[in-house]
Amino acid sequence: MSNDIEFKPQGVTSVVNYLCNHDHDRLLAELGDRGIFEAAAFERVKLGVAILMTASGVPMIWMGEEFGEYTHKTSSTQQCRVEWPLVKNDLNHNLLEYYKGLIALRTQNPALRTSNIEFFHENLENHVFGYVRWNNEGSRVVVIANFSDQYLGNYCIPNFPANGNWHEWTKDYNTQSANGQLKVDLGAWEAQIFIWH
Repeated sequence: MSNDIEFKPQGVTSVVNYLCNHDHDRLLAELGDRGIFEAAAFERVKLGVAILMTASGVPMIWMGEEFGEYTHKTSSTQQCRVEWPLVKNDLNHNLLEYYKGLIALRTQNPALRTSNIEFFHENLENHVFGYVRWNNEGSRVVVIANFSDQYLGNYCIPNFPANGNWHEWTKDYNTQSANGQLKVDLGAWEAQIFIWH
């Protein structure tokens, strides 16, 4: 055996993240099992998608997940068919457009192509957390996620990563952070994505 073998950890950029896969039920099926349907289910799915597409690692999308396929997993002997007609429904179509936009954001923003991530905000009482992704050339993306059924108006995020101009991607508006904080209106089960500019 050679002493020249060197262990090199691959880091978080090689981790595969997912909301569902062939071994786990689809998120909409899981929510339906808990009595959560229609718009209430889709808003939770969008929250998950925002985290999936902005996290470190490689996002995996299970077939049909991008437009709201809701069937339970099948055994390996059954043929899986994607329900393409779902795309005609407004909620499903909007989810597909949301996925497309987040995929474009992920591929175009250099901050989301690094392994850099820092969790800078955690509010256990309100179920809100925030993290920042960045690259060494100055690109930054901040994600603030509300994992509760409560609307949080004028919510203050302390220790915001940088003072200055930000563009919120999900609702398409510009805002400013100052004095190390940012105030936002956070909907229930909502993630907002702030891009430094």
